[in-house]
Amino acid sequence: MTSDTPDFSQGAAFVEGRYVPAREARVSILDWGFTRSDVTYDVVHVRDGGFFRLDDHLDRFERSLAGLRLVPPHARAAIAAILDRCVALSDLRDAYVAMICTRGRPRVFGSRRPADCDNLFSAYAIPWIDVIPPDVQARGAHLHIASVPRIPAASIDPTMKNYHWGDLTRGLFEAHDAGADTAVLLDAEGFVTEGPGFNVFMVRNGEVLTPDRGALEGITRRSVLELCALTGVPARLAPLRREDLLSADEMFCTTTAGGVMPVSRVDGHIMGNDAPGPLSLRLKQLYWQKHAEGWHRTEVNYTGAGTMPAA
Repeated sequence: MTSDTPDFSQGAAFVEGRYVPAREARVSILDWGFTRSDVTYDVVHVRDGGFFRLDDHLDRFERSLAGLRLVPPHARAAIAAILDRCVALSDLRDAYVAMICTRGRPRVFGSRRPADCDNLFSAYAIPWIDVIPPDVQARGAHLHIASVPRIPAASIDPTMKNYHWGDLTRGLFEAHDAGADTAVLLDAEGFVTEGPGFNVFMVRNGEVLTPDRGALEGITRRSVLELCALTGVPARLAPLRREDLLSADEMFCTTTAGGVMPVSRVDGHIMGNDAPGPLSLRLKQLYWQKHAEGWHRTEVNYTGAGTMPAA
């Protein structure tokens, strides 16, 4: 590699029509995505050289775009090609891949009209991320039920991915102060919603339950519900409260960045002799087994990745 050759070894990004090393990607401080959190995004992962459920992630991204009235300057097929190129340029076989659309900067300086902004599409691929580290997953994560309530769905629709993380960040600080690994938030009525970057599941009397409100409709969450249906495990969405979590037989979390992640403690409630539960482990193993079998897989095209500039 010469000094003039971009170093994509730690990831590649697509910003303002150019592919750059991920560490060099920048967004203007005048972009409303930065100043107002006026942005949506989605994250898909690559495992062993293949995207998992890419079409489902693109579907959800399109729904979020429509819900926030954002129109990126690229059609769906072009977005898929950009994501593929970011992975290929970095030559990553296991990757965390994000697609982002911000409101952009107003064409008329000082304008307060969203319609005066040119929406900006960006993307990046970086090495694999686990929301809950593998060693913590192995012993079972310790969750804290935060006192701060989740932002009301009437204000910020949780089914559209967003960066309104003020409540989640406060919950994380609470969890870490309490010696826990991460947090789960309730809504203002006391119903369980989600955690910072993951959906929550519990197991009770052999049945798998996940909150029916206040949470992102996670792609990994959907995968787990499908795996339960395939294997005859009863599973459903349900209204869950604090006391349900504190009486659970097992718990686990799900996310694109980590898959099925077992939990062994929630506040003072210890499950499974302080270890991941058997059903949680079975679903985790099956989730990755299905990956290896090619379930919902889209191959990354690594050929010709070095050709520059951007498509």
